[in-house]
Amino acid sequence: MQITILNHPLVDHKISVLRDKNTPSPIFRQLVEELVALLAYEATRGIRTEEREIETPVAKTVGRMLASPRPLVVPILRAGLGMLEGMTKLLPTAEVGFLGMARNEETLDIVTYAERLPEDLTGRQVYVLDPMLATGGTLIETIKFLRERGADHITCLCIIGAPEGIEALQQGVAGMENVNLFLATQDERLNEKAYIVPGLGDAGDRLYGLAE
Repeated sequence: MQITILNHPLVDHKISVLRDKNTPSPIFRQLVEELVALLAYEATRGIRTEEREIETPVAKTVGRMLASPRPLVVPILRAGLGMLEGMTKLLPTAEVGFLGMARNEETLDIVTYAERLPEDLTGRQVYVLDPMLATGGTLIETIKFLRERGADHITCLCIIGAPEGIEALQQGVAGMENVNLFLATQDERLNEKAYIVPGLGDAGDRLYGLAE
């Protein structure tokens, strides 16, 4: 698995504002969208393209455009929805699917409670959106789910990741080809409740202002 952690002063600034408990939900959502756009720019460097003939106002030429089948963007409900706008602004022609996977706070097991995806993902490049990589369980199960549907290239975009989650993800997808992880930053650790430290709290609550 290839891991990329962004290194940019604007990313650092935006994450610092996200962390502040006094940042209101509208600003939090805006910053998440901006961070995802920066993540997506790097994460889509390997997106498949093909040559196509086009005609400019001056002459005919050959350009490169996104290849078929279209890339698929999959936000993990519910917090991943807050990342969708930033991703689709960069990839407006992408198809969007949804996957609901949640961690049982007592057992830490991953439960799938919703799914809206094509049955056959053969040959598809899939971009998974989940703001927080804590234990890694959700992303591991998501990747396995997508692989079973035939996806051959899976890229995960997360804003913050814990070392424990990154290590678990590496082990969980060991042997799988074409699995990539892009992070805006890596934090220190998980606490005894499996929350990222220093983190930014519950991303879903801070995006939408509602208790789960």
